Amino acid sequence: MQFFHVANRLTGCLILAGMALHFSVGLAVAQSGKKSALEFPPRLPGGKAHATDKSEAFLAPPATLRKEVAVAKTPPTVDFLYLPGQNYEGKPWSNWGDSLAVNGKYYASIGDHLAIGVKGEFPHGTGTGVVFEYDPERKSFRQLLQTSQLLNLPTGHYTPGKIHSRLDLGKDGWLYCSTHRGSTRVTIDQFHYKGDWILRCDPRTGKSEVVVQGPVPKHCIPTSVLDPDRLIFYGGTAPGAGADDSTVVNFFAYDMKNRKLLYAGPNGPSRYMIFSQSTGRVYFVPGKEDMVGPLMRFDPEKDTAPVKIAASLGLRAATQETKQGFVYTVSKGAKGEASELFSFNTKSEQVENLGSAAVGSATYITSLDASPDGRYLYYIPGAHGDSVKDGSPVVQFDTQTRKRKVIAFLDAFYKSKYGASLSGTFSSAVDPKGDKLYITWNVNRGGRSWDCCALTVIHIPESERP
Repeated sequence: MQFFHVANRLTGCLILAGMALHFSVGLAVAQSGKKSALEFPPRLPGGKAHATDKSEAFLAPPATLRKEVAVAKTPPTVDFLYLPGQNYEGKPWSNWGDSLAVNGKYYASIGDHLAIGVKGEFPHGTGTGVVFEYDPERKSFRQLLQTSQLLNLPTGHYTPGKIHSRLDLGKDGWLYCSTHRGSTRVTIDQFHYKGDWILRCDPRTGKSEVVVQGPVPKHCIPTSVLDPDRLIFYGGTAPGAGADDSTVVNFFAYDMKNRKLLYAGPNGPSRYMIFSQSTGRVYFVPGKEDMVGPLMRFDPEKDTAPVKIAASLGLRAATQETKQGFVYTVSKGAKGEASELFSFNTKSEQVENLGSAAVGSATYITSLDASPDGRYLYYIPGAHGDSVKDGSPVVQFDTQTRKRKVIAFLDAFYKSKYGASLSGTFSSAVDPKGDKLYITWNVNRGGRSWDCCALTVIHIPESERP
């Protein structure tokens, strides 16, 4: 058995060597011209709608893997699909908002990163964000929301090219999210900018609608979390270029049921918040996303404004609350420092540092998910295009042993077989059954940066999640 395992690893290494040569030649060809002639919409070879693979190459580690990090013994089965709707070149097509797996489906958003035509820079003009439902049984997508169609604004008006917030499901059955700018230069009066939108869509009917525009006037809404029971939408804002308070990040709470702003004020969160399902409280670190800093708490039953508590942690991404009453977070890792994992007890408000999240050279992590039993955390380091430095590792962290294990290195395999380099993600979710991890990737098909988005569904072997 030991000989068989070693032989399989050697085979995987040989496969990866061939993959690297294949991709380097293709990349050189792509970069030799002035502009890469990429196909839109992106397609799998032979026009297939999806591909399913299982390979020992998924377990072949790169040289950058840290010595204390384990590698899984059984490779997963992985489904791969390009998301629909990418019918033209974006600036680029990207995912920026965290996703959701619920009721047997996966919900994710992508956008073209445009905003409006400016001096011919954006040939397509109007920015567009899209929300999709994915059915893992049928391996098919359904479009639920498309921002430019829904907003239906006149020519010359700003329209958002990103959905940068989370997707969250309310008790009313609607999915909620918010929009964000593509270009920072167009959030001004010239383009009729009044502020970004809170939107919702209903997976049961396919209907989508605007909840409100500009809850904080002339501010974008790059981060959010929903209280599904009280239907309170919590947001963190980024000021538009034409805002009077051009350096102020706000925190706001909006009552979705009564369409009423409950609170808005400065010193808000830059990129992520903690929400406690059991208490209804929301927490955030004010200021820059790379700070490990003191937590602010907002309790809708008690507080008229956020209050500082005696706890500090890093908060670039967070899990939902586990059944044990914990929320796990990860820091960005400022000034070359590695990202660290934290646990937050929602009852006692105590914080514990769980150690480094890094498995290789890339450390930026923007989506963090907990298994249904609360034991395992899943994440992908290298969100902003850097995951390829370490083979695009998919990491499992054991909250009991506090050990890191890579369950798959995906980049080299998909580069070689499908010409798709998996270049990081801001969007992942664990299936409520705990057997599947959904990841929406930013994909590079041979250009200087990523150009489109694809989905992988990783079927986690039972032996790797005892």
